[in-house]
Amino acid sequence: MTTRNPTAAYIYADTMSQHVLREDHPLRPVRLRYTYELLEAFGAFNGKTSLLVEPRFATEDELMTTHTPEYVDAVKRYNDGGSIQDGAQYGFTAQGDNPVFPGMYEAALLSTGASVQAAEMVADGTVRAAFNPSGGLHHAMTGHASGFCVFNDPAVAINALRRRGLRVVYVDIDAHHGDGVQAAFYGDDDVMTISLHESGRYLFPGTGEVDEVGTGKGRGYSVNVPLFPYTDDDVFLEAFDAVVPPLIDAFKPDVLATQLGIDTYMTDPLTHLALSTTGYVALVRRFGDMAYPWLAFGGGGYDVDAVARGWALAYGEMVGRQWPDSIPESVRHNLTRDVMRDAAPAPVDPELRTRTQAFAKTMVDAIKQGIFPLHGINT
Repeated sequence: MTTRNPTAAYIYADTMSQHVLREDHPLRPVRLRYTYELLEAFGAFNGKTSLLVEPRFATEDELMTTHTPEYVDAVKRYNDGGSIQDGAQYGFTAQGDNPVFPGMYEAALLSTGASVQAAEMVADGTVRAAFNPSGGLHHAMTGHASGFCVFNDPAVAINALRRRGLRVVYVDIDAHHGDGVQAAFYGDDDVMTISLHESGRYLFPGTGEVDEVGTGKGRGYSVNVPLFPYTDDDVFLEAFDAVVPPLIDAFKPDVLATQLGIDTYMTDPLTHLALSTTGYVALVRRFGDMAYPWLAFGGGGYDVDAVARGWALAYGEMVGRQWPDSIPESVRHNLTRDVMRDAAPAPVDPELRTRTQAFAKTMVDAIKQGIFPLHGINT
């Protein structure tokens, strides 16, 4: 499945950014509004190659392709932000990663619907690329919330594509392992999941080792590239180039789905990787250069300034535009920096960099030895 349509779509409405999980919660939906306002200030939605699209709610039928009816009903019951006496069995606790909050069901339903909508636009050939920055909530499991994620919108969107008979590669560059998406397709061979992330030895959710390769007919279709803390642009990109393009070429997907979490950024408060905007944009550009119909989700990112700049730059790649480096005065009050791009990659201690390189090489070598032969890839 290919398309020459140059248009990209951005799925957003202000209602996506207005809820608050908890006053001290690190996931701040206002980051979505800051990203949109930055793009708007650059004129990103002017012209014929960029569509700003109003999101829709997911249907219960769409949710049920991934989640149990019992879990969906529980999320509905918690929607008023009130009592959660049985919440722990569904992953909700007042002071944990997943608190309940007023409007939780509607917020999760809208974010998920936007991802399905983006998938439909790409599958229909309406656009070449579609980006739902509110999506990418890759930790939610079939029957419980996890890691700030209520519904697993990437899995729901991928299932919408599978219903059309399409094969999907899902590549996740968030600092955290995409465990929920991997789990959703662990026994399937029509979806390949590839996750590059900080090793679970050092970071939530503690999974994503190279020996998690899928089961049954899905063996070899779950791929993990764990990375050492403080991995920088060069090491991350080298690992990506060694693993991702050969596997995608061998799988030959109908749609490329990407989770573009930017908690890999060097100043993110929850993680320990060391990417700059240079490295992040280089990853996004590689996805665009692959020329597949492209479904993109947001994901993690807890330095709000880095999120707005990174996702705005990412959408620029989708529409083939380079934004000026100076952040427009009209939105500068939202951010802590006044330029879009980092002047230089983050400095990494030479001894530490040697460790990150050695760690990445070990992981890549294991994938080449254990997974590449299953797909007929010569090393």
